[in-house]
Amino acid sequence: MILNCIIIDDEPLAADLLASYAKKTLFLNLIGVFNSAVEGVKAIRENRVDLIFLDIQMPELSGLEFAKILPKDTKIIFTTAFSQYAVEGYKANALDYLMKPISYEAFFAGASRALEWFQNMRHIEVVTNDRFIFIKSEYKLVKVMFDEILYIEGVKDYVKIYLADEHKPIMSLMNMKKIEESLPKPEFMRIHRSYIVHMKMIDGIDRFRVVIKDAVLPISDSYKSKLQDYLDGHTI
Repeated sequence: MILNCIIIDDEPLAADLLASYAKKTLFLNLIGVFNSAVEGVKAIRENRVDLIFLDIQMPELSGLEFAKILPKDTKIIFTTAFSQYAVEGYKANALDYLMKPISYEAFFAGASRALEWFQNMRHIEVVTNDRFIFIKSEYKLVKVMFDEILYIEGVKDYVKIYLADEHKPIMSLMNMKKIEESLPKPEFMRIHRSYIVHMKMIDGIDRFRVVIKDAVLPISDSYKSKLQDYLDGHTI
């Protein structure tokens, strides 16, 4: 997989260094180097840009301000000499935050993280279109159709996948975050640290507990508002 990238930095030396790093990174295709965010806008409009190595402190338009107007599918790795921007950088949904002076090792690690993110997203798209996933369970791969899943329970380092026509759940060594990312949304929704439910399979909601067949699943406070938004759109 090749990622189209651009570099935006108002320091020419820093921009040239990052450009040299990008050119020797085989999975990056550098399509432009710009000295201001304003210059970068045209490139983003005219090309598919997957990844931006973006300086934060720049004249006219800062990197943080620029990040707010980017397409959702364009990801950012912030580059800066000022550590106080780290928290704001991650609030802008950056994949990484590199402190200047940036070594090639740090650059490559950040770029590799971006590559992994895009590969995961492509995998999710393929899986979602196919309406099934293969789950590793007891040294074999088990095909699980989305339409057959009732809910998923996280138990320590394992997940249990409860199916409509099976008495025993399928168990797999996997964390909840990984399987959550592989499920289509909002068809599947996290309602608790330990539970993901198939919204089509819900029989009812009773006092902030989800009822699916014989199971009564708790809804934690951190997921209540998201669930309520969904319910508001499906209630008459």
